[in-house]
Amino acid sequence: MSAYFLPSDILLPDLERVSGTAWSVVACDQYTSEPEYWAQVEGEVGDAPSTLRLILPEVFLKESAARVPQINSAMQDYYCNVLVRHQSSMIYVERTQSDGKIRRGLVGMIDLEQYDYNKGSRSLIRATEGTVLDRIPPRLAVRRDALLELPHVMLLIDDPERTVIEPIAARAARLPLAYSFPLMQGGGAITGRFVDSVGVGRITNALSNLIEPERVRARYGEGVAPLLFAVGDGNHSLATAKAAYEQIKAAHGDAALYHPARYALAEVVNLHDEALEFEPIYRVLFNVEPDDVLARLEQYSFALEGDFAPQQARFLSAGRRGTMHFGRPNEPLVVGTLQKFIDAYLAEHPEAEVDYIHGTRATETLAAKERAVGFLFSGMEKDQLFEAVMRGGALPRKTFSMGHAADKRYYLECRRIK
Repeated sequence: MSAYFLPSDILLPDLERVSGTAWSVVACDQYTSEPEYWAQVEGEVGDAPSTLRLILPEVFLKESAARVPQINSAMQDYYCNVLVRHQSSMIYVERTQSDGKIRRGLVGMIDLEQYDYNKGSRSLIRATEGTVLDRIPPRLAVRRDALLELPHVMLLIDDPERTVIEPIAARAARLPLAYSFPLMQGGGAITGRFVDSVGVGRITNALSNLIEPERVRARYGEGVAPLLFAVGDGNHSLATAKAAYEQIKAAHGDAALYHPARYALAEVVNLHDEALEFEPIYRVLFNVEPDDVLARLEQYSFALEGDFAPQQARFLSAGRRGTMHFGRPNEPLVVGTLQKFIDAYLAEHPEAEVDYIHGTRATETLAAKERAVGFLFSGMEKDQLFEAVMRGGALPRKTFSMGHAADKRYYLECRRIK
């Protein structure tokens, strides 16, 4: 039986000396147009050991040349003076979200040999959204010389019978405590427990059963390659880990198969967890004339000649609000219809920029700025995800978000990768 999800040597801070709340910060790809959020985090962290020193928030990507050496230095310092190694560990996680619901998951490592983010992939681990290759190099600059990796990657399993994670949850009280503390900036709280050898064996068996050929045919029909893990969050971070590993393979050949960078730390969550909700990721265009954007979008909508059901999206700017209708869209989801227009508009207007926003309120605030226009629309249902990816390949990028920004994965566990 193959092990598709493995224990790892997990590094955690000594929480008797380090504040877990100050240590954990939200995923770097959140609040990308809100530097004030990260300023608040900076103020809360102060001089305390924190994963804030080990990551590059995407709002600061343009400062990467100055920040990356500082990150690498902090990793070396924390590895020697802050982190404690927990050998061959897997952690069961209970994340209390901002809404009070508890999301359950497992932290361990995956084999990047089983992951392929390219469109049309038939690997066991696949991207759920289109991977933007231009977004990999700046992340690769951070990872290339990094001593440690910190995951905000969340992998989804399609387990309606609840055979993988939930049996561990049922006996969680008997497992040794790894950590438990509130998360900063309205992120709720988190508790982790070390999974024992019995639990690891059961997880391995249950994951193997999810991709048994008869089960795959019964659930998804004929002619699809089994999909075990769908990347729900952190697609570009995982793609960066894969790109870094491929560079190591190119340089070292078969010896790379034994390199720690062959693996990547991640959290696995059941798609059917009641706390897991899918929300649309909205769009805001900056450095544009809203009236011009909307006029061009209207022309685009009239020119569509597809066969999918009619769609609509709300638009909003400082001076206008309304709804744009797409009577004959060429894409099955409104996010795909809108994204094709945005990509074409950006190609013709190099001064324009787009950001992908979590939450209606944040979208409305940003769209109210001068020379900005935002779009709100309905999202896909989470039960559609696996079959859509298995039959149609990766969805349009930034199709969905798993919950609010404050409920994204916070950095906590580390792993050495060199």
